[in-house]
Amino acid sequence: MILGVDTSLRGTGIGVVSVRGNAFVAHESRTLHVPAGRPLSYALDAINAGITEAIERHHPTVAAIEAIFYHKYAKTAMLLGHARGVVIACLARFAIPVYEYEPRLVKQAVCGFGGASKDQIQRMIQSLLRLDALPPEDEADALALAICHHHRSARPLALRSEPL
Repeated sequence: MILGVDTSLRGTGIGVVSVRGNAFVAHESRTLHVPAGRPLSYALDAINAGITEAIERHHPTVAAIEAIFYHKYAKTAMLLGHARGVVIACLARFAIPVYEYEPRLVKQAVCGFGGASKDQIQRMIQSLLRLDALPPEDEADALALAICHHHRSARPLALRSEPL
């Protein structure tokens, strides 16, 4: 099982995927939302609790997160960094190796094009995982991270990513 986690200002997307034969299977996808007006500490604790719950329910063997990217607003980058740190620490507590992937690489792994739009990612995730409905953006991104990791881990050892 592969756990994909996408942190954004909209929420934290969680997606759990496995591979059966040549098909991907989605076991869970959800978005952790924090009510407006709550302090940062509340939001970070909610992320920790949500990730812990997904780990305890599905027992993933590996996790994939989005690589750090530059943001023009320092405050936004700091908030995303806090959330990402909580995710990494939670995964480390369970001894789950964490791999990070650049957004363009994730888009290419799922859509075949590194400049794919959010809508294209959502539609490809719906198709690849045979979902009845279009997944919300954060969930689609988390599921895409998990699928990207599967594709990258199937490469020859010299070309694989290293865990954080």
